[in-house]
Amino acid sequence: MNTILEVRDLRLSRAGRPILSGITFSLSRGGVAALMGPSGSGKTTVLRVIAGLERFDGGTIVLDELTLHAGAHHPRDVVKKLRRQVGLVFQFHHLFEHLSTLRNITLAPTHVLGVPAGAAERRARELLEALGIEHRASALPRELSGGEAQRVAIARALAVDPPLLMMDEPTASLDPSRRNELGELLARLSDQNRTILLTTHDEDFARRWATTILRIESLITHHSS
Repeated sequence: MNTILEVRDLRLSRAGRPILSGITFSLSRGGVAALMGPSGSGKTTVLRVIAGLERFDGGTIVLDELTLHAGAHHPRDVVKKLRRQVGLVFQFHHLFEHLSTLRNITLAPTHVLGVPAGAAERRARELLEALGIEHRASALPRELSGGEAQRVAIARALAVDPPLLMMDEPTASLDPSRRNELGELLARLSDQNRTILLTTHDEDFARRWATTILRIESLITHHSS
C-alpha cells in the first residue's frame, strides 16, 4: 500500500472543551505535507497524538500497519513499534543540555530500542555527515547555532530511520536563507521515500516546498504544482 498515515475522525477534548473535532486525512509515502491553521487550532496536538505522546478521545490512527485506538494509554509493545515508525522534531528542539550532539542522537536508540552502541554511533555519524554538521559531534547544545541545533534534532528523530518524520513549526526562528536550506533538506529526505508532516504558519514556505497542504479548519487537501 502507498498510504503511510491515515487519520480517521480524530477527536480530543480537554476539560470539556473540544481541541480536535473530526479530523480526517491521509498521506502517501514520500512528499512533504504542511499542516496549517491559526494559532490554537490544534496543529501541534495532532502531531503529539500521532507520535503517541497524548491520548485522544475518538477516532483511529493507522500508521503503516500499526493502529492506534482512542482511550487508554497505548501498550508498551505498541509504543516501541511507534518509536520506530515516527520521528518528531519539537519547535524548541528539546536537546539534552548536558549531553553532546552524538549522545543526544544515540540515547533513544540504545536505551529505548536496544540498538547496540556501536551501531547507534555509526548511524548518528552518518546522519550528521548527511546533514552537514559532522564537525559538531562533540559540541554541547549551548555551543550550537539555532540552525545547527535544529539539524541535531532532525538527526535524533531520524536515528531509527522512521518512515514518517514530523516537525512542529520548523521555520519559526529561521531567516530566509535558512528556511531555503531547510526546504532543500526536507525535499532530499522525501526523495528517500520518507514522508514529512510539518506544522507551519509560513505560507510562502509551504507553497514552495510542500507537496500537500492541509488546512486544519476543514482539512481540505490541496496539491501544489
